[in-house]
Amino acid sequence: MTVGKILLPLRPHRTSTLSSSPSVGDGAAGLLFEGLKLIHSTRKLRMADETGAVDAKSTEQWLEHAKLLVPAAIEKAGSVKCFTGRWKLVLSKLEQVPSCLSDLSSHPCFSKNSLCKEQLVAISNTLNEAIELGGRCSEENTGGKLQMQSNLDALSAKLDLNLHDCGVLIKTGVLGESTPSPATAKPGSGEQPVTAKLNVRELLARLQIGHIEAKHQALDSLVEIMKEDEKGVLSVMGRSNISALIQLLSARSPKIKEKAADVVCSLAESGTCENLLVSEGVLPPLIRLVESGSSIAKEKATITLQRLSMAVETARSIVGRGGIPPLVEMCQTGVSVSQAAATGVLKNLSAVPEVRQSLAEAGIIKVMIDLLDSGILLGSKEYAAECLQNMTCSNESLRRQVVAEGGVQRLLAYIDGPLPQESAVAAVRNLVGSMPLESLIDLGLLPRLLHVLKAGSLGAQEAAASAICRICNSMETRKLIGEIGCIPLLVKMLEAKTNSAREVAAQAIGNLIAFPQNCREVKKDEKSVPSLVQLLEPSMHNTAKKYAIFCLAAVSSSKKCKKLMISYGAIGYLKKLCELDVPGSKKLLERLKRGKLRSLFSRK
Repeated sequence: MTVGKILLPLRPHRTSTLSSSPSVGDGAAGLLFEGLKLIHSTRKLRMADETGAVDAKSTEQWLEHAKLLVPAAIEKAGSVKCFTGRWKLVLSKLEQVPSCLSDLSSHPCFSKNSLCKEQLVAISNTLNEAIELGGRCSEENTGGKLQMQSNLDALSAKLDLNLHDCGVLIKTGVLGESTPSPATAKPGSGEQPVTAKLNVRELLARLQIGHIEAKHQALDSLVEIMKEDEKGVLSVMGRSNISALIQLLSARSPKIKEKAADVVCSLAESGTCENLLVSEGVLPPLIRLVESGSSIAKEKATITLQRLSMAVETARSIVGRGGIPPLVEMCQTGVSVSQAAATGVLKNLSAVPEVRQSLAEAGIIKVMIDLLDSGILLGSKEYAAECLQNMTCSNESLRRQVVAEGGVQRLLAYIDGPLPQESAVAAVRNLVGSMPLESLIDLGLLPRLLHVLKAGSLGAQEAAASAICRICNSMETRKLIGEIGCIPLLVKMLEAKTNSAREVAAQAIGNLIAFPQNCREVKKDEKSVPSLVQLLEPSMHNTAKKYAIFCLAAVSSSKKCKKLMISYGAIGYLKKLCELDVPGSKKLLERLKRGKLRSLFSRK
C-alpha cells in the first residue's frame, strides 16, 4: 500500500471509506491501526539509508550500527580546525549520545517497540551527517562558509532533537508496553481492542518526538480516533501529552494549529483536564489563536476558553494575559459559533467582581447591548443578557452606563420574546433604581413583568416578582400593578417548588396589599389564604413565613379569610412561631383566637 493511498481515508470527509474497508477493523481500533500504519510507512520511507530499507536491519543491529558511528563522529568533530565554535557545540552533544543509547537499549521492551528502531535510525542518520561534515571541513571542502555554517547549525538542531526524543520515549512510559507493530497486527481481530490503549499511547508519544511533519501525522490519526473513542484517548492522556498538544497550538502550520485546537477543545469539554491544561500553559496560545488564528482555530480556541473561564482563577488569568480585547472584537466580527462562545467567555469573566471595571473600559457594555438585538445565535443574546446582569449587580456607575447606552430599552425588547430569560429580567431589576420610575413605566416595564409572570421560567418569574418589590414605592404604582393582573399570578407563585420563589412572591403580595383594591383581590382568590397558611411552617429553611404573617394579618379582617386560616391549621403554626419570637405571629394568633371564640358562642 502506498503512502498516497493511505492518506485519503484519514481525511474527515472519507471516514466512511475507512470504516468500510475489509482490511481494517471496525470503529476506533480500525482507525488506530490505519493511522499508525500510515505513520510507520511514511517514516520508513524517510529514514531508509543508502543501502536499503529500514526493515533490512533489526533494532539490535541498528543499535550496534549507531554505537559504531559514535566514536567516528566524535573523532571527526574533535579534529576539525575550522568553525571551531560550532564544532565544539556539536561535540558536546555528540558526547551525550552514548548515555542516550544506553538508556534506550537497557529497557526490557527495547527490541519490541517500533519507536526504538525509528529513533536509532534517526540517530544513525545524524551521526553519518556529522562524520560527512567533519570530513568536508577537514579537507577544507566546505562548499562556502555561509553554507557550512548553516549545515552545522542544522546538525546541532538535529542532535538536540535526537537527544530530546530519546528522553521523551523513556519518560512517556510507552516503552514499558510491548506494542505490536501496526504493519504486523491483524486488523479486525479480537486482539485490536486489547492493544488499542497501547497504540494510542504510542500516538501520544509521537506528538512529542520527531519533526513537525511526523507530529502532524500523529495528530491526524489522534483526531480520527477521538471521533470514535474519545473516552479511550482521554483515559491514557497524561501531563506530557497535554504539554505536547499545547506546544502544537503555536506551530507554524495553520492546519496543525487547527487540529491541535480541536483536540484541546475536546479535552476541555471532557471536564477532566481543565486544571492540567491551565497549569501546562494553554491560555497564552489560545488567546493568540483568538486574536490571529484561522476561523476554525478561532472557533475551537474560543470554545475552549469558554469552558476554562468558568473557574474564577482562570478567568482572572485570561484578563491578566490580555484576553479581553480579542474576545470583544470576536463578539463584534465573529461568525455565529465563535461569537456565541466569545460572548460566553466575557459573561464568565463578568462574574468576577474585580474585573468588571476592566471589561467596561474595553467597551463591553455597548457590545453586549448591541448583541441583544443583533446576536446571530440565540446563545449570544442569552450570554449578553447574563453579562449585563453581572455588570449591573453591584456597581452604580456601571448601571448608569448601561442606562446611558440604551440598555433598558434593549433588555425590555428582549424580554418580549416567547420565553423571557431570567438574566434579562434580573438585569432590568438591577436597573430599577438607576433611572426614574416614571421613565421605566413609560418604556413599558409593567406589561413586560406581567408577560414574564405568565410565560417565563420560575427563575424569570422570581426576578420579575423581585422587580415588583423594588418599584412598589407609591400607591399609584401599586394600583397600576394590580390593575394589569399581576396578583393572581403572584398568588400562584406561592405554591412554587423553590423557597426563594415563594418568599419573593409573598413579599411582592405584601407590598401590593397596602392598596385597598389589591387587598380585596387577594381576599377573593381561593388559593391565597391556603397557600399563605402553608408558608407559616416554622422550619428554619422557610424564609417566607414573616411575609406570610404580614399578608394574613392584612386579610384577617375578613371573616371568610379567618375561617379559612383556622381550618387550614394557622393557629397551630402560629403557636410554634410565637415560641420562636417571629414578628407579628403573636398578634395574628390572638386575632384568630378571638374569632374562634366568637364563632363558638354564636353556635351556642
